Amino acid sequence: MKRFCLALLLTSPAFAQLAVVEERFKGFDQNGDDLIAGSEMEAESYLKRLDLNGDGSLTLEEAKTAVQKQAAAKKNGKTGVPQYDDLDRNGDGLLTVEELPKKQWMRFLDQDSNGSVTLAEATEALSRLRRSGKSLDETGPIKPASEDPALQEAPQILKAADHGVGHLVPDIALKDLQDKEQTLSQHLSSQKGLILAYFGATCPISGKLGPELARLEKDAAAQQVRLILVCPVAAETSDDIQQFIARHSLSAPVIHDTQGLLSSALAATTTTEVFLLDAARTLIYRGALNDQYGLGYAKEKPTRTYLRDALAAMLREEAPAIAATTAPGCALDLKKTPITAQTAITYHNQIARILQANCVECHRAGSVGPFSLETYNDVLENAAMIRKQVERGVMPPWFAAAPPEGQHSPWINDAALSKKDRSDLLTWLASDRPVGNPADAPKPLKYPADWALGTPDAIVQLPRPIAIKAEGTMPYQFVTTTTSFDEDRWVQGYEILPTDRSVVHHVIVQVHEKGANVRDRGEGTEGYWAAYVPGNASHLWPEGFAKKLPAGATVSFQIHYTPNGKKTEDQLKMGLHFAPGTPRYIVHTAAIAHTRLNIPAGEADHIEIKEQTVPSDINILAYMAHMHVRGTAFKFEVTPPGSPTEVLLDIPRYDFNWQLRYDYTQPKFLPRGSKVKITAHFNNSEQNPANPDPTKNVRWGPQTSDEMMIGYFEHYTPNKSDVALE
Repeated sequence: MKRFCLALLLTSPAFAQLAVVEERFKGFDQNGDDLIAGSEMEAESYLKRLDLNGDGSLTLEEAKTAVQKQAAAKKNGKTGVPQYDDLDRNGDGLLTVEELPKKQWMRFLDQDSNGSVTLAEATEALSRLRRSGKSLDETGPIKPASEDPALQEAPQILKAADHGVGHLVPDIALKDLQDKEQTLSQHLSSQKGLILAYFGATCPISGKLGPELARLEKDAAAQQVRLILVCPVAAETSDDIQQFIARHSLSAPVIHDTQGLLSSALAATTTTEVFLLDAARTLIYRGALNDQYGLGYAKEKPTRTYLRDALAAMLREEAPAIAATTAPGCALDLKKTPITAQTAITYHNQIARILQANCVECHRAGSVGPFSLETYNDVLENAAMIRKQVERGVMPPWFAAAPPEGQHSPWINDAALSKKDRSDLLTWLASDRPVGNPADAPKPLKYPADWALGTPDAIVQLPRPIAIKAEGTMPYQFVTTTTSFDEDRWVQGYEILPTDRSVVHHVIVQVHEKGANVRDRGEGTEGYWAAYVPGNASHLWPEGFAKKLPAGATVSFQIHYTPNGKKTEDQLKMGLHFAPGTPRYIVHTAAIAHTRLNIPAGEADHIEIKEQTVPSDINILAYMAHMHVRGTAFKFEVTPPGSPTEVLLDIPRYDFNWQLRYDYTQPKFLPRGSKVKITAHFNNSEQNPANPDPTKNVRWGPQTSDEMMIGYFEHYTPNKSDVALE
């Protein structure tokens, strides 16, 4: 049986059904002039086949006529493409799985999942494949993240603020097996920190973690961090505990919490949970020791060392990247009281910790916040503004709708204040604002002076400074620079650092293969390689995930500068952090862009909708929404084949000044054929104080006075499979 001749199929007309011609025509007609020409015509080679009069452009009527001619040619069961017809053994103009050389091809070619492949489907699918640079044999289905052995049953990352992290732990008295009693503060005397490591003497997962507890005990002691073992199971005997200690050669103090006093105060959940406290009794981390063992799985070695990573961050006087996880183990049934329970709220025992965990990273000397919140006097001076912004829900900046009551936040970077923290902060601000005992104050954190992610492995910078005028607006700047890497590099993280952040609103970075024709294709309609937007200047992917930077690649920067009343210049740079080896997964960013916006003048709540079909299985890592100053709300939804519609991300109060990434704690699987919908609300009325001109009908455009509607999807594919959402 003959196989597809890709060259012929890819130059055949892709519009095989008249019902979709108009919709697809609009998709290629980027400027909305009812004519496909120039770069629009170059987007796909088959468009030239529809140009009946050969004038280098295409009208809608021409496209329809060409499709009708193609349909006529198929009346006799022939498509006019020999290789396709050779495979179509029964001559019905369709290919079934039995007629394909390889059955696995069907999943990629059958775009509407109806069990057969039309010429149009084959042409469009192979055209997409050609652009990705892969072969048809590399298009196998992508495994959902939940079924990936590397991710299945792993500890789930939690929103730390909802689980007591960052708060003062009560100074509970602990009695060891020798009946010696000491408080937490006494255990911390002359120590840099304290680890409370839970175990169950008869719990099988605790047994597997025993050797790591023994190693951790020695390593922590060498760093002046004390480890205390806590058995929360009242039914276990002293003999059970002693056997566990002897089996793993442990020598740390052991607390048998038979009354559950410590466990209730910590809201402990399982026999494998660990708690890390600093010298000021602030809870730094809680959760799993690592991800080596869980319920029903085991790994040769851990891939995530949560506690050790948090300990290293604490000793550097930095906040850990991951501060709370679930801890697979034997479940505890305890009455829990909040870690943050205090007899009285003071600045030192609670408010300073809330601010440190949620605000000080930006509101400190030399950072992006307009004022510092590092001291009690700083807070008093700005108390009215803090109260106003917290009550409005603007600070800390986080705009996703809250998860349903009782459910964990799906977002690893969820920055919203917990209900209790918000209540306590506002209550304290409304009181006489007691300062409290300085002995209860948290230890200050250290912050990097320049690069937030640390010193990069390489820096890509604009070749020259760009002059920024004092007033008015500036057209987008499009600047390129060529890298000098003589081999492909895998980039695990990036950070974009302007030399004058005050005038940089956002940056879209693209990477182009060596020798490619680099031109400005417009903002974000094809996804992006990296981005700088309000609230997002850097990103670091987990180990095993990376983006590809080809050898000798050209990097383009599309920059939106906003003059602020003073002439200045900027020569921004991008720091790159390379992966330690070849990654298991390749990260991509795709976009659904609604370029045919038409927002009526004076309309207070105009709604625009854009739908698109997911052409292949994908695992989503993150979303980002982009609109301009008339945008008020944005929603991502999906309707999987045969399933009800699901909200992926709801942003009920979009804020142009804070365009955040929304990163999943666990990737979200979207099967091929899913219908993705983005919905945006725009306020083009005079009631919108940011509206440049409420008398103007607004369409797509690059300046802030225009509008955009883009839904970005960051997803990943296995390293040998590279099929992107298009």
